[in-house]
Amino acid sequence: MLRYRRVLLKLSGEALSGEGAYGIDPATMNAMAEEVAEATRLGVEMGIVIGGGNIFRGLKGAASGMDRVSADQMGMLATVINSLAVQDALEKLGVTTRVQSAIPLQTVAEPFIRRRAMRHLEKGRVVIFAAGTGSPFFTTDTAAALRAKEMRADVLLKGTKVDGIYTADPVLDKTATKYDRITYLEFVERQLRAIDSTAVTFCMENGIPIQVFNFKIRGNLLRLLTGEQIGTMIANPAAA
Repeated sequence: MLRYRRVLLKLSGEALSGEGAYGIDPATMNAMAEEVAEATRLGVEMGIVIGGGNIFRGLKGAASGMDRVSADQMGMLATVINSLAVQDALEKLGVTTRVQSAIPLQTVAEPFIRRRAMRHLEKGRVVIFAAGTGSPFFTTDTAAALRAKEMRADVLLKGTKVDGIYTADPVLDKTATKYDRITYLEFVERQLRAIDSTAVTFCMENGIPIQVFNFKIRGNLLRLLTGEQIGTMIANPAAA
């Protein structure tokens, strides 16, 4: 039995690079596509937002002296490249997809039109939302939160390389412990970093639960969708 019927899945660009620092690793891409394909076969309606950090990261470009707006625009284009790659991998598995871009790119993607996107989801198509919010200064985490609200998603799923949210970086601090559940305010007040705080605040204001989990472990997505408690839930106190 499905716990969630419609979800927004947020993945970092680095999720596609495998063991490498940059680029797209075919084996990693195919494994990710298989996870998504299995979820759609269960009847899950899925939107995806993917970052572009495996190709270009706007904040890093700005830190090196580049104009922040130009750097962020380059980052948005990087997410389009990743979105087209994900679309190709999914369609090879028989999953019908649509890429919708927040910046005009008519020859490679549909423009983002909310009602059209919702219709695609209702028809069982995976919708990949590219180019972030279309505006500089906003992360793809925030774009994912925005699309989750617009699509009326039941939950925002943040796929990472760790198994949830910890009190500190578990790589650097061996005493760090994992939260099974935490409230939005606790996450922001403790300055935790598993997801952008702007995205968390937006979800708090709109009542969108966030599930942070390790996407690299095969089967975790299906376990979560079918009700297994994995990762960390960020939600209001009543739900937490």
